[in-house]
Amino acid sequence: MPAFHTLDNLKVAGQRVIVRADLNVPIKENRVTDTTRIDRSAKTILELMRKGAKVIVISHFGRPKGRDLTQTLKPVVAPLTRAIEGKIVAFADDCIAESAQTLARSLKPGDVALLENLRFYAEEEKNDAGFARKLAQLGDLYVNDAFSCAHRAHASTEAIARYLPSAAGRLMQAELEALGKALESPKRPVVAIVGGAKVSTKLDLLGNLVKQVDTLVIGGGMANTFLFAQGIEIGNSLCERNMAETARAILAKAKKAGCTILLPTDVVVAPELRDGVACQVVPVDQVPQGQMILDFGPASAQAVIEKLSTAKTLVWNGPLGAFETRPFNEATNRVARTAADLTKAGQLLSVAGGGDTVSALAHAGVEADFSYISTAGGAFLEWLEGKALPGVVALTKSAQKMPLKVVAEKKAKPAAKAKKAAPAKKPAAKKAASAKKPAAKKSAAKKAPAKKPAPKKPAAKKPAAKKVAAKKPPAKKAPAKKPAAKKAKKK
Repeated sequence: MPAFHTLDNLKVAGQRVIVRADLNVPIKENRVTDTTRIDRSAKTILELMRKGAKVIVISHFGRPKGRDLTQTLKPVVAPLTRAIEGKIVAFADDCIAESAQTLARSLKPGDVALLENLRFYAEEEKNDAGFARKLAQLGDLYVNDAFSCAHRAHASTEAIARYLPSAAGRLMQAELEALGKALESPKRPVVAIVGGAKVSTKLDLLGNLVKQVDTLVIGGGMANTFLFAQGIEIGNSLCERNMAETARAILAKAKKAGCTILLPTDVVVAPELRDGVACQVVPVDQVPQGQMILDFGPASAQAVIEKLSTAKTLVWNGPLGAFETRPFNEATNRVARTAADLTKAGQLLSVAGGGDTVSALAHAGVEADFSYISTAGGAFLEWLEGKALPGVVALTKSAQKMPLKVVAEKKAKPAAKAKKAAPAKKPAAKKAASAKKPAAKKSAAKKAPAKKPAPKKPAAKKPAAKKVAAKKPPAKKAPAKKPAAKKAKKK
């Protein structure tokens, strides 16, 4: 797992913390219809609030071409307020203009602000350095909590981390740690289940997984392509016939890597995909003409379950069959429930991700029982493909620059600096006094008049010095401050 800083490293009290969240949620008639992403972002925001940070949330929404108020983030304010236990969320109608700057300056510890859609500016998706600097000027620290956007090199996910001390939020941290355990340092045996309609969309994924896992289960329409590549007749089943050679190459690569590829040995077929259609289970090499393969058969599902019973780690991306339509959800449901039971028993680490996968596990009623379910979509897929994610790389580079505790102190506001610097000056002054006693005496003589001019000076011995002290006390204060200021700079 890449080295990155987390909230545990940040000193956030009194600091303006920019949090990159993914609030790209479904909205209909100005109302959010699914608050899942908002609710998952709340953990980081709440923690920062409780630690006394001034939280500035930024996000993209949709794909606007310039400023388009039909794609404003304003409808997110109410559900975000509810998600953070009723704390009122202030809203700025821009993300870098004067309204955003004024709001950022007005925040008090524990306050939360949401800025307008980042994509109202084309510079966001261009990863523009100037735009990133303007965002960075709004805060003192940067937290990326949007793993789902980490595969994009955008100004708010990559460039901004060059200008502020940066850390991963709790959601980003959980994603990276879960994926690290699943693929980078997994307990073996490792089983991966990959489904989906087309081999062509998951070539990189399959190519990487055969090098990482012990067993690769291939389901969905992709399985049909692999069956066809082996000379098996598949009737009217969905199949990329032009990918047969590629499928054979993946099979050969898996064999060389010592990875077992599990394909169905029996299948559920029907003349069409619809609820209540007449279907039957047949051996995989006896698919009737005019029929379509729509799910793994019971024997094939059992073979997957047996693999899971001895596995220690499961990575799942894509269903085994057309789970949205009954009865072609049976294999996916059986395998999902087994994985959930093994996870609850502490025998299996289960990590799943991808839109269809999350939906399939929800249909099976087990989404809460997996070790981790990612809603990251494209980022989750690219991670499984072994690709570097720009947003994660940016956090890693930031961590390499210097320890974050040190950086957080350097980025503190001037007032905070002064408070911390004052105690540090006293020990330095004592050292100087012990090293050069004559100079220390002169310094003491100069400081004394400022505090108690009359009693500290012997009038008989040094009348001239007394007059100077009485006439120009401010002039004597100034020299005393200069050496201390120089020492602070050297530090």
